[in-house]
Amino acid sequence: MAAQYIPPKPLLSPIKQSPLRIQTVISISSPRKTQLSVKLQSSVSAPWLEQIPPNALRRRRDPTWRGGFSLGVDLGLSRTGIALSKGFSVRPLTVLELRGQKLELKLLDIAEKEEVDEFIVGLPKSSDGKETEQSNKVRSVAGRFAVRAAERGWRVYLQDEHGTSAEALGHMIAKGICKSDRNGRIDAYAAMKVLERYFSDLGEGVELVVPKQVELQNKLRKGPPKDVDFFPEEEQG
Repeated sequence: MAAQYIPPKPLLSPIKQSPLRIQTVISISSPRKTQLSVKLQSSVSAPWLEQIPPNALRRRRDPTWRGGFSLGVDLGLSRTGIALSKGFSVRPLTVLELRGQKLELKLLDIAEKEEVDEFIVGLPKSSDGKETEQSNKVRSVAGRFAVRAAERGWRVYLQDEHGTSAEALGHMIAKGICKSDRNGRIDAYAAMKVLERYFSDLGEGVELVVPKQVELQNKLRKGPPKDVDFFPEEEQG
């Protein structure tokens, strides 16, 4: 006997819903005790969007919103560019020549020092918007890293990075940065362009990377402890 899954109607939101996407797998049992896995990839449901929106979306909804620093990440095969956004200021930060667990731990360390609560990871795509073999590699790294980040209530988003390397090169040439310096810093500037695109689009188009563990999902909903420099009332409470 075939099982039919009918998706629920999306909840209405007081704001325009962002096309954040979460991929989930739902199991449906038939009377014959067989399992049918239905794989869905659609716009995130309203509860996720309302409970843990990206900082860019929070800023759009409330211009007086305080806090929420963002780290841009341009993952490469051997080097990873890092950029930082604090308020409306976006700047290249550094280039890391690390991979695997060492890279993940270093990203967490930088986030801790810079009071970051979200990571915007560039997702490589082709000129026609399709994903590539490199896209799958980035998704794999982001998925592993999202587990570590969620332990602290920090979020990981994927942002289309197509063309950001060319934009970064043009930006550096316009600033008069010599070729020898450009070669060592372009990854950080590419990460800056990822962040600039993210804020320019007001957080629309990003994908939230959600760990499978329910306890980590709950930590994402709760978020990190609020910084008393931005929320002095929290210390009083």
